[in-house]
Amino acid sequence: MKEQKVAIVTGAIKGIGLAIAKELASHGIKCALTYYDWLDSLEDMHKAMKAQPSEYMASAIDLTKPEQVQGFIKEVIDHFGQLDILVNNIERGGWPIVHGQYTEKQWRLEFETTVNAKYHLFNASLPFLKKDGGGAVINISSIAGIVGRAGPAGLIFHDCYSLANRAISSLTETWAREAAPEVRVNELMLGLFETRHGPATRGWGLLTPKQKEELLNHILLKRIGQPEEVAKCVYFLAEQATYMTGSIIRMDGGYVLGGEKVPQVPKGVVDPNAPTYGGSKPPKQ
Repeated sequence: MKEQKVAIVTGAIKGIGLAIAKELASHGIKCALTYYDWLDSLEDMHKAMKAQPSEYMASAIDLTKPEQVQGFIKEVIDHFGQLDILVNNIERGGWPIVHGQYTEKQWRLEFETTVNAKYHLFNASLPFLKKDGGGAVINISSIAGIVGRAGPAGLIFHDCYSLANRAISSLTETWAREAAPEVRVNELMLGLFETRHGPATRGWGLLTPKQKEELLNHILLKRIGQPEEVAKCVYFLAEQATYMTGSIIRMDGGYVLGGEKVPQVPKGVVDPNAPTYGGSKPPKQ
């Protein structure tokens, strides 16, 4: 095992991305972070990362632009000399309750950011991830790819965001085949979290108390997830899940399974002492 590894964490300026970067850095992993907007959080990001024991760098990058992605990977290699982990956390998804019906621009932006940017990052990173073996890619996705714009989450997950996240699962499996055996590729599929589709977002404030209650009731664990829970799972996939590749872990508190109750087994109409074979004649012994 290398003495110190290097990880790229995208979308790291706040929320889940920053929590992941802090978790990795706390374990001695050097981090290369990307950000694009939410610049009012930039100072807090630097403050949080400077408090960690590991070196980091941060770059403002439009990850939908292949040439900028290539330039960023070169910057990482020039600075750190290696790349071992890619946390593909880049995405964009407008809530139906916030944005209403799609414009062509919004549709294109969601797909380019959620799918294309991950594709550019993987392709640019793979040669370096493969170089010394033991590399890891973690694709962050959403249960929107399963549930779509339906049920209580229909106010949160829009159509393009949903189809984009379903596409990620296909890419995860393809990339696992392509990167093996030197690099493991796994996917962490998220439900509702505090800073993503949860109370710390603008859309959550637009929901009525009843709509919030319906969402929580659909989650088996009856609560919203926290960014730190995602971060710990990402560390597991990056460093400890050494015999996992092409796997999709759903971390949603049971949202996908929620909404359907398990009934008690009924008494039935058959006498417990009745013969267990079919027909009136017993089978030959």
